[in-house]
Amino acid sequence: MPIFKNPNFDFLRWRWPAVGLSLVIILAGAVAMALQGGPTLGIDFSGGTIVIVKFDAGVTEDAVRGAISGIADENVVQQFGSADANEILIRLPQSGPEAGTSLELGANAVRAALDQSTLGGFDVINTQLVGPIIGEELRSRGINAFVFAMAGILVYIGLRFRFSFAVGAVIAVAHDILVTWAMLTFFGYELSLNVVAAMLAITGYSVNDSIVVFDRVRENLRHMRRDSFDALVNASINQTLSRTIITSGTTAFAVLALYLFGGEVLEGFAFTMLVGVISGTYSTIFIAAAAAIVISERRASRRAQVTSAPATSKSKRRSKKARARARA
Repeated sequence: MPIFKNPNFDFLRWRWPAVGLSLVIILAGAVAMALQGGPTLGIDFSGGTIVIVKFDAGVTEDAVRGAISGIADENVVQQFGSADANEILIRLPQSGPEAGTSLELGANAVRAALDQSTLGGFDVINTQLVGPIIGEELRSRGINAFVFAMAGILVYIGLRFRFSFAVGAVIAVAHDILVTWAMLTFFGYELSLNVVAAMLAITGYSVNDSIVVFDRVRENLRHMRRDSFDALVNASINQTLSRTIITSGTTAFAVLALYLFGGEVLEGFAFTMLVGVISGTYSTIFIAAAAAIVISERRASRRAQVTSAPATSKSKRRSKKARARARA
């Protein structure tokens, strides 16, 4: 059952304000990232040691930080899970190119420091060790996966529909990734493998939404030839609006439940997916359509110039011949 009955919203009227809003969010995220010295990389990419400790009694982050202050200068101590769980996450960075051989020593040093402290009894419930070579390999594979995904999307949509549609879809996907990255920076989430997996899922989700609209545009081209391309695209967005809202809404509710009840491990993944679903719906309506229209109009104007150039040159030659005959 459609949510809207014969919708006729003028979405393209707001395309440039929407583009401006996206640019503000992306630039603000870039500034925030620059102020904090670059993206916050999780242990999957930066390498190091993570130790999750469950204390018998409640402790503060400052107390734990003071107990292990002699281990590393840049250790990270933060609450893990709910406040009443008494769980603390401790992360030690890698100290050099050969740090992979001493990561286990860092975990043992944390245990020893906590044993000597006055924080009470505790249990180490999880330890993660990632060497610098593995972190570098994971980072390069994540970048390669995204680049190949973008190239595949560009080729598929370019062959299946139009080149302008392919560029519009890629621009929309890049928009979703940049907006999501900005939100991750604002809310202090690290870039981990879970987050990268969510971004790749966002890529497929955003493209799927754009393809639905583009497919309707192609169908409408057959019986709306007299209408402008702007009107055709706007009509296609309205015709697929119910489907877009239903798909995005059900996905958003599922991801929201995962964010609220999935636990600390899945929080970054669920947050990334939630932002990506909202941004993907927004970019399908405004960004992808706007980019496709601009590129299509430019290509049409170039073709018109190319076709008019020979006719102009022929008319000039004919006028010269006519003037020569008149003189004769």
